Amino acid sequence: MISLGFKQNKDFYKTLFTISIPIVIQNFISSSLNLVDNVMIGQLGETFIAATGLANQIFFVMTLILFGANSGISIYIAQFWGKKETDRIKSVLAIGLTFALLISGVFFILGFLLPVEVLSLMSKDAEVVKHGAAYMKIVSLSYIITAITFAFGFSTRSVGHPKLPMAASIISLLINTGLNYVLIFGHLGFAPMGIEGAAIATVIARVVEFIIILYGVYKTIPVLSVSPKCFVTIPKDLILKVAKTAFPVIVNEGFWSLGMTAYALVYARIGTDAVAAVMITNTVNSLFMVIGFGLGNASSVMLGNTLGAGEIERAIDYNKKFLSLSILVGIVIGVLINLIGPFLVRNLYQLTPESYEITIITLRILALFMAFKFYNTIIIIGTLRSGGDTVFSMLLEITCVWLIGVPLALLGAFVLKWPVYAVVALVNAEEIVKVIAGLPRLLSNKWAKRLV
Repeated sequence: MISLGFKQNKDFYKTLFTISIPIVIQNFISSSLNLVDNVMIGQLGETFIAATGLANQIFFVMTLILFGANSGISIYIAQFWGKKETDRIKSVLAIGLTFALLISGVFFILGFLLPVEVLSLMSKDAEVVKHGAAYMKIVSLSYIITAITFAFGFSTRSVGHPKLPMAASIISLLINTGLNYVLIFGHLGFAPMGIEGAAIATVIARVVEFIIILYGVYKTIPVLSVSPKCFVTIPKDLILKVAKTAFPVIVNEGFWSLGMTAYALVYARIGTDAVAAVMITNTVNSLFMVIGFGLGNASSVMLGNTLGAGEIERAIDYNKKFLSLSILVGIVIGVLINLIGPFLVRNLYQLTPESYEITIITLRILALFMAFKFYNTIIIIGTLRSGGDTVFSMLLEITCVWLIGVPLALLGAFVLKWPVYAVVALVNAEEIVKVIAGLPRLLSNKWAKRLV
């Protein structure tokens, strides 16, 4: 029987809270930053909500690919840290930064030079494409520095310094909120800039976050202070080893993000109201999912450190606790979304009665799947990746999205012609399948490996 009592697990909870609370706060702040953007832009109308939603879908794809790469990199940083072999950490981080620069460079070119062409693939609404392209062209200026911030942020958590990215995010949110107020609506002598003002505010906020992260790392975390020499002296065997583990994670997140984009395309074809409803729902939902991602990231770090130290049985025990906690917390969060979600939507967005009703139904449907989402977050981000079992996690996620979620989305929208909330329900059925398909691997404990 799994014991979750605090007295019996003081060390477990102490480490969990030390790692997860700053991550939860940081993710909550990041989600709040998106909410602030959406709420303020929402005052301009549903077309502008849909426009920023589609434009940010491109950024979303980039961040998920980077998330995959950094998750793979963090597996090794966490295990090297647990093994106390710190001299290899800079080399691993240099690999991650190189990949970050390459990927963000590609997305910058797409966002800055081809915004209309990219967004035209996602929506046939000329107004949505026009305003979305104006927003994305400006925001794309922050893609490269955001990628670097990501790489350092993930690495600081793996070596026990989660407070730095949290502090940077708090300051970034405050700046973004203030600049949104000034630039979108025209205050303090500035002319109203609308959606373009929101984009400028976002870029400035991300630049400040980037500067804070880099200053903090090079000032207080010497184990991560990479130099140009680190990029040319990376051992080839380490590159191959990291690539072998990280590549499936990158492919995983890449195809998963493409799946999410496919869902967005389906919702866009249903109508602008559908896009706005899903975007608002996802934004509100993300405020609550930060706890799930906090647990997932904490499990990844704790399991990785423990496996790196060679304590296999302890890692297996920790994993059981994380999975049990994920179910309990997921149920509680689902209830909270049902209770608080309608209040947030009603008071933060200017919606027509019809759009409001669609949004609330969609929100309640997502709340039903929260326990499954939390459980799967631990499986994918924590359990499987911490021990380098990235090929199985890749196959599990890609199969569920592309063989179940996407076909069901197409069926619901174009064959059955169901409303968007019913299509969302079909799409989330893949979460249940993921739990069932991943359980045998979990019970086998084949994921619990020391990689370094």
